[in-house]
Amino acid sequence: MKAIDYFTPEQRERIKHAVHHAEMLTSGELRVYIEDKCKGDVLDRAAFVFAEMLMHKTKDRNGVLIYLALQDHKFAIIGDAGINIKVGDDFWNKIKADMQAHFKESRFTDGLVQGIMEAGNALQQHFPRAHDDSNELSNDIVFGKDQ
Repeated sequence: MKAIDYFTPEQRERIKHAVHHAEMLTSGELRVYIEDKCKGDVLDRAAFVFAEMLMHKTKDRNGVLIYLALQDHKFAIIGDAGINIKVGDDFWNKIKADMQAHFKESRFTDGLVQGIMEAGNALQQHFPRAHDDSNELSNDIVFGKDQ
């Protein structure tokens, strides 16, 4: 089964809506990247995807990537330099733990939506949404090709 097959059109729309809703709280930009497999270290792969998707090009360097490799049971959340300057090393750990509880039960949509919403709420403290904020990155889920 391919990564896209794990999600119905309604579930994909629910995830996209969660990204939109979270981004209404913050100037941060969230993206979701899902693929089948992750060869090697998940953080290295997530960092590669982050750069490949030009997520470091946001005005405030406050992009967030939620990366998920379904068949290998790996995922990561990484933020850009603007976020990392303002938050501690454990910033993402609670969000990851909450997501992992859903993932262990194969409730991938619930886990992604929860992680997206928690990230939006957390980023609101450091990067509140400005009245003239624009959506710099697409809210669509990206389904990767096999590596």
